[in-house]
Amino acid sequence: MAGLQPHTPNPLDIVLHNASKVLEIAFDNGNTYLIPFELMRVYSPSAEVQGHGPGQEVLQTGKRHVGITALEPVGHYGVQPSFSDGHNSGIFSWDYLYNLGAQQTSLWAQYEQRLQAAGVDRDAPMAERGGAACHS
Repeated sequence: MAGLQPHTPNPLDIVLHNASKVLEIAFDNGNTYLIPFELMRVYSPSAEVQGHGPGQEVLQTGKRHVGITALEPVGHYGVQPSFSDGHNSGIFSWDYLYNLGAQQTSLWAQYEQRLQAAGVDRDAPMAERGGAACHS
């Protein structure tokens, strides 16, 4: 989870737009962001996505059509979305959401660079890229 910065604006309103798959969040400094669910999912602050340290990030693919099935408040500092692919362990603090919204252009570019470097497509299923899979 991102740290809680005292200077981060407070959210005034959060709306899930399920048809367009974006989270709309308005802050008390006048900024409003439309954050795609896919961006939230591929940059989830969870250890499952971010790893437990630098260089341990897990590149997420196949998330273009991911939805959010629930959005639960976490204290007074953030929310925890449940994504339609079953991922629900990321806690998005207000400052993390603010940064996702404010930096989404550069974050998309970084994501596309990581995909290209890994030689995978944005829509490739996660399972196709190998890794540890359990079969019974």
